[in-house]
Amino acid sequence: MKYYIIAGEASGDLHGSNLIKELHKLDPATDIRCWGGDKMQAAGAILVKHYRDLAFMGFVEVLKNLRTIFKNLAFCKSDITAFRPDVLVLVDYPGFNLRIAKWAKQQGFKIVYYISPQVWAWKENRVKMMKQCIDKMLVILPFEKDYYQNKWNWPVEYVGHPLVQVVREFREERNLEFGIRNATTPNPQLMAQTTSFHRQEPNPQSPIGGGANITPQAGTQYPIPNTQFPTIALLPGSRKQEILKKLPVMLEVSKRFPDYRFVVAKAPGVEESFYDELLQPYNNVSYVSNQTYALLSESRAALVTSGTATLETALFGVPEVICYKGNPISYQIAKRLISIKYIGLVNLIMDKEVVKELIQDDFTPDKLAHELNLLLNDPAKQAQIAADYAALWQLLEQGGDASARAAALVWELVSATQ
Repeated sequence: MKYYIIAGEASGDLHGSNLIKELHKLDPATDIRCWGGDKMQAAGAILVKHYRDLAFMGFVEVLKNLRTIFKNLAFCKSDITAFRPDVLVLVDYPGFNLRIAKWAKQQGFKIVYYISPQVWAWKENRVKMMKQCIDKMLVILPFEKDYYQNKWNWPVEYVGHPLVQVVREFREERNLEFGIRNATTPNPQLMAQTTSFHRQEPNPQSPIGGGANITPQAGTQYPIPNTQFPTIALLPGSRKQEILKKLPVMLEVSKRFPDYRFVVAKAPGVEESFYDELLQPYNNVSYVSNQTYALLSESRAALVTSGTATLETALFGVPEVICYKGNPISYQIAKRLISIKYIGLVNLIMDKEVVKELIQDDFTPDKLAHELNLLLNDPAKQAQIAADYAALWQLLEQGGDASARAAALVWELVSATQ
C-alpha cells in the first residue's frame, strides 16, 4: 500500500512517526511518503518537506508569508499526484491540511484526518466542508467524539491521545512513578548533554526559590550533578518567532530563583547559536537537545508555552505555568474569534483551570515569578495539581494505544477499497 502523510509541526512529526511504525507492523511492504520531520523519516518514510520550512504562526505572520505558503501547496499537490497514494493521511496542521483535503477529494483520493482541527474553538463552519472531504476522522480528545456526533451528526473515531502511550513507555523504561515530580537525582546522560554557562554564587536570602542554605563556590560550571540544584524546565516552543516572544520573559524569571537550575528544551531544527545568544547573560540557565522527556522527568516545575508540551508536562506530573504571548494584532484578532475558556490542553480536557495560564499582557516576569513560587513552595497548590493530574491521566488512558488504533483504522479503510 502507498501512504502519503502530512504533518507540519514537531508534535505532528512525533505522532506521525508512531503512526508510521504501526503501519509498518500491519503492512511490512508499505510505501510511505511524508511531510514532517526527522522522526517520521527515521520511522521509515521518505521525507519530502521538513516542518521547519512550513510553520508560520499568527494572522500577521501568515499574511507575510502567503507566497511561500501557496508555493508549498502547489508543490504538495503536484507531489501527491505523482505518487498516487492509496490514502492520504493528514495529521493536525489544519491551515494547510484542510486545503489539501478539499483538493484531494476532488481528485478522488481517500482521506483520513488524524488529530482533528480545533473547530470547537473557532471556525466551526469548516466542519461542513470537512464532512464532505474527509473519509475518516480520528480524534484524540475525549470530548471531541460527542462534539462531532451531537452537534454535527458526524460519527468520528476516538482513538485516545497518542502522548499517553509515548509518555507511559518512557516512564516505564526509567521506572518513574506517577505523581508530582520531586526529582533529587539528576540524570547523568541529560547532564552530559547540557550546554554550560557560568553560574554565580546564589543569594542565601533569596525571597523566592527556596534552597536558602545552598552555598557553592562562585564560578561553578554546569552541568552540575548535585541534588542541591533542583531543575526548572523551560519549554518555550519549537519556532523561532514564538521562542523570541516567550523565552526572554522566562529567562528574566531565572534571576529571581538563583538556587535553581533552569534548563531550556531546545527545539529540533533550531541552531544552537540562536540559544547561545539568548542565554549568555543568565548565570543559572542552560539547554539540552533531544532530551525533553529526560528533562521533564527530573524537573520540579516547568514554564511551558501553549500547545502539546503543556499536556506532555502534565503527563510527567510536573507542575507548570502555561505561557503565551503572540503578535499583538494576531492576538487581538484571535481573541475575538476563539470561543474557548482556556488555551492549555490540560485545562481544556479537564474543563477547569488545573494549571495557571498567563496570556499576552499577563505574561510578565512578576506574574510568572509569583506563579512559579506557588508551584515550588505552596503545599496546597501542589496537592491540587497532583489530584487533577491523576484524574487527567485516568481519563486519557481510557482510549488505549492511539497510534495502534489509528493505524488499524487507516489500514481498514485502505483494505476495504482494494
